[in-house]
Amino acid sequence: MILTGSDIVIKSIIDEGVDLVFGYPGGQVINLYDSLYKYQDEIKHVLTCHEQGAAHAADGYARATGKVGVCIATSGPGATNLVTGIATAYMDSIPLVAITGNVPMNLLGKDSFQEVDITGITMPITKHNYIVKDVNKLQDVISEAFYIAREGRPGPVLIDIPKNIQIEKTEYKKKTPLSIGRKEFTIKEEKIEQAIELINKAKKPFIYVGGGAVIAGCSSEVLALAEKINAPICSSLMGIGVVPKDHRLYTGMIGMHGTKASNISATKSDLFIALGARFSDRVVASGEYLSNAKILHIDVDPAEVNKNVKVDLSVIGDLKSVLERIIPKVKENKNEEWLKNAEHLKSLSAYKKDEEKELTPEYFFEVLNSLDDGNLIISTEVGQHQMWTAQYFNFRKPRTFISSGGLGTMGFGLGASIGAQFGKPGSKVVNIAGDGSFMMNCQELATAVKNNLPVVVVVMNNNVLGMVRQWQTLFFDGRYSHTTLDRETDLVKLAEAFGATGYRVVERNQLKGVLAKALNSKGPVLIDYRIDYDKKVFPMVAPGAPINQIICEEDI
Repeated sequence: MILTGSDIVIKSIIDEGVDLVFGYPGGQVINLYDSLYKYQDEIKHVLTCHEQGAAHAADGYARATGKVGVCIATSGPGATNLVTGIATAYMDSIPLVAITGNVPMNLLGKDSFQEVDITGITMPITKHNYIVKDVNKLQDVISEAFYIAREGRPGPVLIDIPKNIQIEKTEYKKKTPLSIGRKEFTIKEEKIEQAIELINKAKKPFIYVGGGAVIAGCSSEVLALAEKINAPICSSLMGIGVVPKDHRLYTGMIGMHGTKASNISATKSDLFIALGARFSDRVVASGEYLSNAKILHIDVDPAEVNKNVKVDLSVIGDLKSVLERIIPKVKENKNEEWLKNAEHLKSLSAYKKDEEKELTPEYFFEVLNSLDDGNLIISTEVGQHQMWTAQYFNFRKPRTFISSGGLGTMGFGLGASIGAQFGKPGSKVVNIAGDGSFMMNCQELATAVKNNLPVVVVVMNNNVLGMVRQWQTLFFDGRYSHTTLDRETDLVKLAEAFGATGYRVVERNQLKGVLAKALNSKGPVLIDYRIDYDKKVFPMVAPGAPINQIICEEDI
């Protein structure tokens, strides 16, 4: 079958199982959009308000479903507007394929209108990228791009297609997607045996799960190992949901805003088992805190081993495959004294019922948890509200926490919530935002309205850039340089202007009724939830300090 390059692009992504893409048209992708029109019965296109919103929506879709997210943008500013979204996906290992148009090949390198070297720009933030200069190679490039995005440690891939390649014609033959095996043969048996020996000798094992455990889909294996050796389990921000929050062995998040139970247990353990985690600076701070423990690191990416923390043993391979081989040979161990110690620390970290009269984040999540039917997906922007969400919401399963961890992208959550809602239409997506983050990409409310998505946006409105203000309070003697917003924006009216429903909550007795109505709404809702500008996130570890040097609210 002879097709144009643009038809081949759309047919090829359909062959990869893609039935939904996010994007924004422009001059150098008109041909691609003409092909999208032609194949609209086979693939849905969601028009966002901004290309960054398209990238974040594709990312949120991928996080919620485990599938590859796809976004499309034109050349020049259209392509550069994707960059923040691509970098966000790269830092969190999210499978994404970004397709951009470019000027015709005879105009490349001539500073043509809306020409930019997007492959050069995105080289550091993609697993791989391409500029396609031969229409005969286009189909193979697309097939390979999807394979690379999915295999091993996932990540974003960019395909840049000059306009003349979209117009030229060549033969198209339907292809089966390149298969991805679990690559068990790459796992060294010697390493497996050494890992088993370390685990069997440990008297105070502690398990640390990261985003890799979500990607590998190995929640049951993580719990099987933990329960067999009675090891407490903590998680990074990206690992939230791998273990149900109410599980007896779960001690909570570890790191800068981690629980006392997790941070102190890490310093007292004799074996620290890292599963699909990369020891980021927000977790390790000072690596010396693990000096009393041997470290076993299991990960699919060898580049992460010994990068931030020197480990005693690493096992490289698919995490699920590795655990399946380790668990049967690990000896059962009650580790009663060690478990008692962890349980005592958990009691010190336990959430105390909020008895204050004003609106607080704790009270909000107390009410949200009471209304959760187990069907909620929570997305966030970045800041204090992100940490409160991680600390207080009762996550029970993976792929229900959609948040920018590595890059920390303000403006991520709303677009991501739209993508997650499209990916999981049977669920309800709640996006927790701060007023600073929300205003960065608030225009995507129009996208939610146009598609009648039942997304709920909750703005923790404190009229400040809360996390930066908190640092200014603690470490800069209260010099609040440009973190007080003093904006007159009426968020309820703004929501209504976009066509969404808006509510304002200023008293506790309003919240439950408003939240119940929002969760039962068939379309998008915004809740303006007013909190005090000096509300802080605790516990906290100062940047660069050992994680057992914990600052609590009572210390201030």
